[in-house]
Amino acid sequence: MNFEKQFEEIKVKANELVEEVRRLLQEGNVRRVIIKDTSGNTFMEVPLNIAAIGVIAVPVLAAIGALAALAADFTIVVERAVKAGAAAPEAAPTEAQAEPAPTAP
Repeated sequence: MNFEKQFEEIKVKANELVEEVRRLLQEGNVRRVIIKDTSGNTFMEVPLNIAAIGVIAVPVLAAIGALAALAADFTIVVERAVKAGAAAPEAAPTEAQAEPAPTAP
């Protein structure tokens, strides 16, 4: 079975960073998570595989929590392994990305 790399960028606020990474850790097809600030500087790069997720989850999430104090906004670059020729899964928008509900006139 052939797999190819696909990348996705998710913009989050500092207070949403840990929860979003926790959600990504639970997905089976995420191979790497890169956390960048608004200037594009890489703060952290975490390679993932299914066997290591339980072992690295707690210390990685603690480090990401400390990292969130350094900036207000972050971009999470997610590398996924998908079957060759398959469409990339569409990620659910976070609260920061969701559009506000329309107001009544």
